[in-house]
Amino acid sequence: MSAAAKTVEPKNFAFSADNLKRAQEIIAKYPAGRQASAVIPLLDIAQRQNDNWLPKAAMDYVADLLEMPPMKVYEVASFYTMFNLQPVGKNFVQVCTTTPCWLRGSADIMNTCKSKLGIDKGETTADGKFTLTEVECLGACVNAPMVQINDDFFEDLTPELMGKMIDDLTVGKKLSVGSQTGRRGSCAQNGPTSLKGKA
Repeated sequence: MSAAAKTVEPKNFAFSADNLKRAQEIIAKYPAGRQASAVIPLLDIAQRQNDNWLPKAAMDYVADLLEMPPMKVYEVASFYTMFNLQPVGKNFVQVCTTTPCWLRGSADIMNTCKSKLGIDKGETTADGKFTLTEVECLGACVNAPMVQINDDFFEDLTPELMGKMIDDLTVGKKLSVGSQTGRRGSCAQNGPTSLKGKA
């Protein structure tokens, strides 16, 4: 099912008291007359408050708060892929398919996700638990292939490991972030190869 198919735009949006306080603290970091520079962090707060997507009402609210033309806020929100302009599932699965991840098997990771979830890229499961998308470079190329699920990175994946992660998320189990093979940092897969001796 496409996320767009079930979009219901709210008519109104306002920050919660805590989020408004956070927004005002962020705006105060910028010189007078330059409050528009806070647009990205404020859109992030709005998205987090609204189940990980930005309705037009939230963008208009941020524009009003920052005294910006709404179109300028729409431009920012539509340019950066970290902002979702349609509802997404509880688990927003972003598969990196840039060259390093592709060379290490990201196509198999994507196919595993499609098969396990029964959806294609850009779609959301009927129960609203998962949205699947393809993204460019998540910045952990040395631990490819990898995916981002909500705010967390999962690295050193295989189709089997990805399938298990989906199974665990389906039943609400918390995942261990980072390398799924136990690799520490970005060291060689067989462990550290230098600086082993005493200084």
